[in-house]
Formats: sequence, C-alpha cells, structure tokens
Amino acid sequence: MIEQFLHPLVCERFLNDAHYRDGHLRVINALPDRQVLGLHSPEMKQTAKQLSRSSTSITLPDGQEKLCSNGDSVIRAFESSDEKSLSYEETVIWGFLINLQKYTLTERLERLTHYVPIIDNWAVCDSYCAHAKWMKNADKEAVWEFLQQYFESTREFEVRFATVFVMTYFLDEEWIDRVFNRIESIPVENIKSCYRTAKGKPKKAQQGTVQGAEPYYVRMGIAWLLATALAKFPERTRRFVNSSALPQDIIKLYIRKARESFRTRTVEAL
Repeated sequence: MIEQFLHPLVCERFLNDAHYRDGHLRVINALPDRQVLGLHSPEMKQTAKQLSRSSTSITLPDGQEKLCSNGDSVIRAFESSDEKSLSYEETVIWGFLINLQKYTLTERLERLTHYVPIIDNWAVCDSYCAHAKWMKNADKEAVWEFLQQYFESTREFEVRFATVFVMTYFLDEEWIDRVFNRIESIPVENIKSCYRTAKGKPKKAQQGTVQGAEPYYVRMGIAWLLATALAKFPERTRRFVNSSALPQDIIKLYIRKARESFRTRTVEAL
C-alpha cells in the first residue's frame, strides 16, 4: 500500500548479503505469508512521521490511488486494506501512525480495535507498545479496562499485546498487584498460535517456527513482564512467583530472562 516509500529505504545488506538477510528474518520471525522487505526501525519511524505530516498518495487494495491528507487518513486506508497483503514493515508503520496522531483517548482506542487484531508477530507488537508515548497523560483506568478484552482473548498476539503493554506502562506501586493478578488468570492453554514448534535450531531461518511450547510468545511475554517486575519490585515479585499458579515452563522462562538481564542477573529470582 505504501511500497513506494519503503523500497528505496531497504537495507542494502538485506538485498545483497544472504547471511545478513537470514539473520534479519530469523530475529523478526514473521509468519511465512507475511512479506518482509528489510527495513529497520529508524527508517520505519521516519516513514511514519512523513506520512503523518504531509499529503500522501497511497495505493488502495483495488489498485486505485488515493490522496491522504494526513496520518489519520492513512490509518483509515490501512483499516480498509486486506491485512494479509501488508508487509511486516507496513504493519509496524500503521502502529507508529496510531501513536503519532493527536487523538483523544477514545479515538485512539477505537483505532486500536482495528489494529490489535492484525498483529501477528512479536516485533510488531513490541514496537507499538514501546512507542506509545501518549500513555504519559492517559487515563490509565480507561486503558486498563480497554486491555481486558485482549487479556481474555484466545489469540496469541492479542494476549501478548495486553501483557507487553501493561509491562511497559503499569508496573508501578499503584498497579503492580493488579498486574500480577491479571497475568496469573491468563488461560494460557486455551490460546491459539499460528506458530509451530520446531525441534532444535534450524541452520536457516524458518519463518513461523519457535523453539518452545505454544503459545510461545505469550509465555515469553509473561516471563519478560515478571523479569522486569523483579528489577523494580524484587521482594513482591519473588513472593508472587513462589505462590502463583503459573505454569512451570513460564517460571523457567522468567528465571532465564532474569539471568540474561543486566538489571537482574545478580538478583535472586525465587
């Protein structure tokens, strides 16, 4: 839909260096039917800012050209597109645009109801959550209530979205206990994943596979949240983990994440 902006920004090494391209694809790990063009985050941010500030001609799903006067117009065009036809980079930029727009909270959450269901990749999810600077002045109670529908979802990346979002913006003194209670009630075994588990580490990137129990990206999201909480509230986090009913594989992932982080590698996890 916005390929004319993206192709000139594709990393030359991605195009010409097979080893580099394979590493890039391995990290992103998009599903097999999701095209990856080869852009990096700075170029995607730059494109989102450009689209949000000036009139832009985009290609609609039926092949017609449409002039979008601002970022909101581009977002609405994304919403009307066939999400399966969008590249990984376009889905990231869509999210960046939602964050950049000067929406009211009601308007922004409405746009997210269209965006969150199309998230099918950890990098799309986490890029959006990391750049939601509008949360600084948001009504957190309203956002918390909005997130509940995604905590209760059976779709992997809707649940990961809620988990990573609260990890990023709700791990404070006021919210920590509610966050712990919420993640403990996530019905992990009922969540469906489009990723398949592969044994061992393949020599070449195999999009759509993971080395862990399904839904891997939810389990890892919860573990990441707990490791982040450990850095901020070590005693409360240990107390919660030791008394919780979380699956043992998530506890093991949490311990691994805690050991990998420079903030918690010397902090007792249990």
